[in-house]
Parts: sequence; structure tokens; C-alpha cells
Amino acid sequence: MNVLDRLETTLRVRGGHRLSGSVETHGAKNAALPIMAAALLAKSPVTLHRIPNITDVSVMRQLLEALGARLRSEGPGTLTIDPSNLSSYRAPYTLVRKLAASFDLVGPLLGVFGRAEVPLPGGCVLGTRATDLHEHAFRALGAEVSNAHGYLIATAVARRLRGGEVAFRQPSVGATKNALLAAVVADGTTTLRNVAMEPEVVDLANFLVAMGARVRGHGGDTIVVEGVPELHGVEYEIIADRIVSGTLLLSGCATRGDVTVERCVPEHLALTLAKLSECGVKVTSGTDWIRAEAERITGGTDILTAPHPGFPTDLQPPMLSFLCTCPGISTVEETIFNARFSYVNELARMGADVRVAIENNTALIKGGAPLSGAPVEAPDIRAGAALVVAGLAAQGETEIIGLEYVDRGYERLEEMLSALGGQVQRSSGISPVVEPLGTFETTAYPSLAARGPSA
Repeated sequence: MNVLDRLETTLRVRGGHRLSGSVETHGAKNAALPIMAAALLAKSPVTLHRIPNITDVSVMRQLLEALGARLRSEGPGTLTIDPSNLSSYRAPYTLVRKLAASFDLVGPLLGVFGRAEVPLPGGCVLGTRATDLHEHAFRALGAEVSNAHGYLIATAVARRLRGGEVAFRQPSVGATKNALLAAVVADGTTTLRNVAMEPEVVDLANFLVAMGARVRGHGGDTIVVEGVPELHGVEYEIIADRIVSGTLLLSGCATRGDVTVERCVPEHLALTLAKLSECGVKVTSGTDWIRAEAERITGGTDILTAPHPGFPTDLQPPMLSFLCTCPGISTVEETIFNARFSYVNELARMGADVRVAIENNTALIKGGAPLSGAPVEAPDIRAGAALVVAGLAAQGETEIIGLEYVDRGYERLEEMLSALGGQVQRSSGISPVVEPLGTFETTAYPSLAARGPSA
């Protein structure tokens, strides 16, 4: 992507405005993508509700169509997938390179055709994305697996895959999904041990059960699958996006606001909410809503990312931005992706005091000093969200280049933030000259403005 392309997707944020009010979150990206891939296993059309209108979903849609599936939109957030004309087991590199979740196609294609040819994962560059756990699972289910010319090629030795025992050496969301997708139409029983327990994995399993699969144990560390001859179409609603919910709450907290996120699942954010409470945020919740009142922030906290139910790695960047506004010392240790802190240099341009120790992938944050608006660039989806959170808390205007990354995971983020009182504006021009936002009445909150420089 050249410079002019990136100038077309710029977000300008005028900080110093306290966010308040209610906003609804949308369907989960990380559940929608594998469920769209799973729809290829059905013998009749599948209708999905609460599909987010984001770039990654658009790419997955193009991938399914390239394989022969027919897709049609039935209204906002509703998509019907008809896999009856599925004709190819080879996914095109030009699309796969844009989307790490495209690797979710290996399991369904292997189940339908007994063969899958999918390029190695693309998407955001967050660190190593090994496929060895996927390959281990496919071999345990009776497939031969090889890598050739940048493609993973998996072929069932017999006419159909067979059930088997799969013990992952570490929990892997991607490998758990792929093993589950292949096992549901294999002959016999498959036991998956040390699996990922993320809500999006559970949602995928629930979707497969709705299509007639026999799956039990999802949500725990062992999943048992009894293969069935075929799956049928179904109507299904995607769960709420916990990462979007968390980002909206953190945006409110960074501005010392009072934000309620509706149509969400509070239990999916249990540890995140506990960490906010440690910082002094007053958190209340109901069946499908969370309210965060952040008028009195008392200090920072320490974060360790980990597989669910640990702190989600996708919320690490916006959480770190919030911690930059909290007085005192905080630490964030990243254990999932080894290149996740790539955005910290951009936060430094805004005055954040963050030191990253590469040897243990840990960031030390000296919070409390006011952030200031600056031109910054988003290197990936969640880093882009982190810069938005920082921009909302900063004094002055922040120009965020690379909004196309944010659009991959957040549906109309600027509209959701504007509805809460944020001064946020998308720029669609190709000129490097950015028009000023205009004159705004800036609200200064003592909890930020009164702080001195960091120690």
C-alpha cells in the first residue's frame, strides 16, 4: 500500500472531551470469521445475524465466493451463505495475504473435499504465526500435511478424515478452531485436549452444534467431538465483540468519563473489569450491559496477557494507553505475540513514558503526565485502537494515519465515539494537507490537567 492510499484513511481526534452516554457493541469479528468458514460444511444455506460490517469480514466473504460459495446480504448485519456450489479447495493468495483468519478455511475444506490448499497466514504482523499445532491436529485426524510454495497442503489419507486424539502442547485459538472444524465431519470420535477456551471458540462450537454437530466440553480445556455424516443449514446470531466492548469502555475511562456499553457479555470481560476496578473505576454490570464511571482514578495496575480467561492480548494496546493516563507505575507483560508493542513508539510521540524490555516482552509505564496530540501511524488493528484511546485523552489534536487497520476490526468506531461526545472525524481525501478540525470548546478535567511531569 502506497503513501497516498494511507492518506485516504486518516482519523483526527480532538482530545479533552469527557465521553459519556450509552453505545451498543457489534458482533464479534473473531467469532464471525471462523463461523463464516464453518458455513462451508453445511449442505444447505446458513443465515448469520449480527455480522460486523468490517474489512476483515469483506475479505472472508470474497474468499468464500472465490471457492464457489454464494453469499447475499439480507439487511444490516445479516448474511446468507449458500455452500452448495462449492467448487475449489485452493484459496487464492491475493486474498489470504490480507487476513490471518483465512487459515480457518483449512479445516472446512479438508472436511468437504478431503483436501485443502491454503497459503500460510497473513494479516497483521504481530509476531510469529506458526502452523505446527494445526498440522499436528490434521495428522492426528488422518491427513497428510506438507508445505509447498508458500501453501499448506492437507490431504485425507482415506475417503474421510477419522477421529483421533489431539493434545496441544499449549492452548491455541487458531489450531483449536481448525481441529474442531475438521473433526465434526470425521468418522469416529475426536478428543481435543488443552484447547483454547476463548468465547469465540465456544461460539463456533455452539454454531456447529446448531448445524447438527455433536460437540461437548467447549468452554473447558477438553472438547469431545463425535463425527457426523453431514451438517445442515441454520440461522444463528454471532456473540458480542468483547474487544470492541472493552475498547469503548477504555475510551471512556481514559477521558474520565461515564460510558455504558450495551448488548455485550460482561462475563467475557471479567478480568478486564477487575483491572479497571483496581485503577479506581466504578464498574457495574447487568445481564447484557457494562457501565464504567472513571471520575476518580487512583492509580495504575499490572497486566499479564494470557489465553482466556486471562487478560486478552487484543485489549493490551488500548489498556496500555489508558494506563498512560493513570498516576503511578504500571506494567504490561505480553505473552501471546512477540511483536505486539510496535505501537509504543507512536505513543511516545504523544508524550507517553513507556519503556519496553525486549528480553521479557514487558512494558513499564510511568503514567499521569498529560498526553499531547501528535501525528501518529497505526501499525495494526489493536494498535490503531490504542492510538484512538490516547488521542481522546490527549490535549490538542491527534492525526492517526492507517485507519484502514482499525476498519478491519471496528465497525464505524468514529461514529460510536462521536455518539458518546468524542470529537472524532474521518478524512477521506488523498491530499497530504489536512484541513483543521475547526474550533472546539475544550473541556479540561483536573484529574488530567493538574498532574505534573512523570518521575
